[in-house]
Amino acid sequence: MTDDAAAVRAAIADAHRRSWGRVLATTVRVTRDLDLAEEAVQEAYVSAVAAWQRDGIPENPEGWLTTAARRRAVDAIRRESALRAKLPLLLEPEATDGADAFVAELAPVADDRTADIPDERLRLIFLCCHPALAQDAQLALTLRLVCGVPTADIARLFLVPEPTMAARMTRAKKKIVTARIPYRVPAAAELPDRLRAVLGVIHLLFTTGHTSPSGASLMRTELADQALALARMLSELMPDEPEVRGLLALILVTDARRSTRVDPDGRLVRLEHQDRSQWDRSALAEAHDLIVDGLRVGGAGRYALQAAIASLYAEAPTYERTDWPQLVELYDALLVTWPSPVVAVNRTVPLSMVRGPEQALAELEELQQDARLAGYPYLPAIVAELLLRLGRDDEAVVALERARELTANETERTFLSERIAQVRNTARESSR
Repeated sequence: MTDDAAAVRAAIADAHRRSWGRVLATTVRVTRDLDLAEEAVQEAYVSAVAAWQRDGIPENPEGWLTTAARRRAVDAIRRESALRAKLPLLLEPEATDGADAFVAELAPVADDRTADIPDERLRLIFLCCHPALAQDAQLALTLRLVCGVPTADIARLFLVPEPTMAARMTRAKKKIVTARIPYRVPAAAELPDRLRAVLGVIHLLFTTGHTSPSGASLMRTELADQALALARMLSELMPDEPEVRGLLALILVTDARRSTRVDPDGRLVRLEHQDRSQWDRSALAEAHDLIVDGLRVGGAGRYALQAAIASLYAEAPTYERTDWPQLVELYDALLVTWPSPVVAVNRTVPLSMVRGPEQALAELEELQQDARLAGYPYLPAIVAELLLRLGRDDEAVVALERARELTANETERTFLSERIAQVRNTARESSR
């Protein structure tokens, strides 16, 4: 490959990471059809390879791709219109699978309320998070289409096989077409039905950026940045929603550690070994204010509680001096609000510091029976650390190997491999 060709491919890859969602969202406004818009955007990226090699990389790659996708979409719509005008309708319309009830209540596609949201991606998130779709489908479809997260990574986030996730997204896209869901921001009365899913999308987008489910790097910072920007926009749009503020606080306090999570060689640095003096204090202060305001109102929800948990870790002078009993109480409250098995797994970390590793290990052994956690790599990783504290090194190595088997992120795999070697070396030295 020539240097010019390599530069073009690198520019297209960068444009895909940074601009896919915005290009797609803009194209959807032309097509009102997710499948057609996605096809037009894909064709635009493909055509960029030859065009940019011939004419040079444009100064504004996103603008070039948006124009190219829009032209392809308009051409496709014109061809479809011409075909419909010339051919008789031979088939009955496809059944809407019970969707007529909500279609009848929808406003026309043209809706000036979209001007209230300054970002095309956020508009498209609201479209994909229509309550006619199952919530897992809403989240997955939005992550794939708007954010460009690979299907395999989305499947890892949801702890399901990749074919299962692909099928869910296919059904969701078909439902949008058959139900004729319009591209528009919902009315104020519809927001509560969509907000939960919108928050879930932004949280999962940040989770994917904070620790990439796969790939060579620990983080995908462009996704974390997108999530923070979307959370801020949503907070400006809905400033009185406690969970919106809670999500913004959670992202701020978690992302404040970004620069210390890997060493200069790109190796993972565990929380207890990170340089707290390098954490982003302005972000932590902003998050603290949001958390205090949210808890003062009362009835803290899922994201506000998660933010409070992350803040307790961040505000402790050292990892060892974290307020472990308070963390257990917050996790207990979170489990009531959000009874997730992943939350139950994470709770065992502070529990082990309060009641000892034996009790935490007993709870993890029970959680291992939950089929939803079969592919969750952090469960065996936590089990391994508890076993090490109990001096059960051989069992810990087995658990670490299981965690490595379930992990697709290369930075985490390298860390686990080094941890396995360290435990084995320590065991050998103690046996001499």
